[in-house]
Order: sequence, then structure tokens, then C-alpha cells
Amino acid sequence: MSAALIVGIDHYKNIDGLHGCVNDANEVKSVLERNGDGSVNFDIKLLTASKEEDSIKKSALKDEIANLFKIDTDIALFYFAGHGYVESVGGYLVTSDSERGDDGISLSEVLIMANNSPAANKIIILDSCHSGIAGASASNSDHSVLSEGVTILTASTKDQYASEEEGSGVFTRLFVDALQGGAANLTGDITPGSIYAHIDQSLGEWEQRPVFKTNVKQFVSLRKITPPISLEDLKKISQFFPSPGYNYELDPTYEPEMKGRDENMPLPNPKNTEIFATLQKYNRLNLLAPVGVPHMWNAAMESKSCRLTALGEHYRKLVSKGRI
Repeated sequence: MSAALIVGIDHYKNIDGLHGCVNDANEVKSVLERNGDGSVNFDIKLLTASKEEDSIKKSALKDEIANLFKIDTDIALFYFAGHGYVESVGGYLVTSDSERGDDGISLSEVLIMANNSPAANKIIILDSCHSGIAGASASNSDHSVLSEGVTILTASTKDQYASEEEGSGVFTRLFVDALQGGAANLTGDITPGSIYAHIDQSLGEWEQRPVFKTNVKQFVSLRKITPPISLEDLKKISQFFPSPGYNYELDPTYEPEMKGRDENMPLPNPKNTEIFATLQKYNRLNLLAPVGVPHMWNAAMESKSCRLTALGEHYRKLVSKGRI
């Protein structure tokens, strides 16, 4: 099992409070703790501060971050939603007891803890203003120093604020959408890279820009959902299309629908209609397209063919190489 520390701070004693961070933390916990099939995913510790009695002090949070990154586990994930602060020497996560921004936890310290962690994968996700400075070198903020296995995903650049809308952070809403399936591949896996792509595509050039930094040999899955196609059906793609650019020839025996069929047309063949049902699944997932006609129905009834798209060819190669 993987471990996650999820923190949301709305209450601040000495500076203006926030309104959506506790809600965001709870949303992230809800989606991360279990996979789409209900199986346990992350073992989560949740810290939230919505009022003075719940205040999260710098010393306590620093200890919890240190404890997280001491765990020898597959994934150690740290999520923070709250105030962020930046100055010439680096960035900070602002805690409830901070009197000013640089009283918070130094992002440089957080990175040191992550870089030294025995966990195979160390993931830092920050929904706070100026969070894009996370991972920056102390001597040059344009350079990052990440040990192997460390990934950082932030809501904005070092110069930007992180926006809230309707009681939720814009970044975290997209992050949760991605984890719920918006960033899943055809095997149901959701990786940090696919999450970033989902968030990046959802935010325009004039909006806050997410930042993604990583030093990994391969992406790890943060959550798994029920895939849109069964693995059994997906693996058939290399059988139906044995080589690049292969055209799969169709005829009326593949189409189970009797409507629109001429008198001289051959009747549906159960074996072929079963294959056609799988090909139609590929078509709906943009893995293949009919050649020369608008729909798969036309391809079958007019004895045309279908061919893999670029995405379909990608998955054909993965199956052929035994990577799926």
C-alpha cells in the first residue's frame, strides 16, 4: 500500500483566511483512498484547519512531512492546499500560526526530505500561490534538483497566484477530475504525467499555468479505474491488425442489423458479428476508423475496410511487445 499526507488550511491566525482548501483536501482524500473498483489505494493521513481549534502549526506539519518521507513504500504522496509565499531565497508553505509568509515551511526543506526518502516514488502536489518554485535550486530558481523518483505538480508558476472558484481551487478541481477518470488510459491507469496533461489542456494561456517537474524512469499509477474496454478485448487488437497500416476487410456478414440490408446480401454471421462488436468498441475509443465511409455500419454493408488510427497503432505495438 502507498502512503499520503493530505493537508488543507483555511484558518490563519495572523493573515487572511481561505475558504476552499479544507474542502479540496477532503475531496482529494476521498478520491485517492480507493481505486475505482473500491479496493484500497492509499493509506491517508488527513490534516485540515477550518477554525482556530484545528490550527496546523509549522512544527507539527513539518514533523508529519518528515514522517511521510521516512516510510519505505511504493509511493509517498504529499498534497497541500493553503497559502503559499515566495521571496528571493525560495518558497514557503504557510501554516496557521505563521505571522508572515516566510514563517512557513521552506519548500527547500520539503524537497530535501523527499530527495532523501526511501520510498520508490515521492510525489509532491501543491495547490498554493507561487508553488511553481518548488524543487528549484537554491542558487538558480530556473534549475531544479530532484533525486530519482521525485515528481512535483503545482497549481501555478513561481510568479502566479492559485485561484479559487466556487469554494474550490481551480487546480484541485481539475486534479480530482483527472483522478476520477479524466486522465485514465485504456487500461484504467492514471499517472502523474496524464494528470498534468489533463490539467494543462484545461487551462488557457491567460490563466494560471500548472508546473510539472519529474525525475523518473517510468510513471507510476496513482489510481486505477475500470477501463473503458476489457483487457481481453484490447489484446485482440494485434490479432485483428497484425502489421502497421493493415486494413481489416469487412462485408455485410459482420453487421448484425437486418434493417437496410438488400435481398441479395448475405445474412449476419455470428462469428463475424462478435468480431464487429469489438471493432466498434475500438472505433468508439478512437482506436480505428472506417476507410472511405463515415460509419462502421457503412463499412460493413458496403464491403469496405477499417484501419487503426495513430492511437490504435500505439496500443497495437504495446500489445505486440507484451507490454499490455
